[in-house]
Amino acid sequence: MMSKTSFGAALAFLFAAAGALTAAALYLYRREKELDEYEKLLFSDGMDDDVDEDYEEEHFIPAEEPAAEQDKSGEEELPF
Repeated sequence: MMSKTSFGAALAFLFAAAGALTAAALYLYRREKELDEYEKLLFSDGMDDDVDEDYEEEHFIPAEEPAAEQDKSGEEELPF
């Protein structure tokens, strides 16, 4: 028959193994969920257009006005 210390050591080993397996399972579950989210972002077609529109609305930069046009002859108009 097993002594009390051997039984305690075996029981502690089993609990440690169960804890390690649980931690590994939770890590893999969260990692898979994160990878699925990245995959959706990477391969989604409709989402790219929405992101560009949102970016343009938040970071609107007005277009510069065209510079004064020159004559087709290449001479500039004099102001006087």
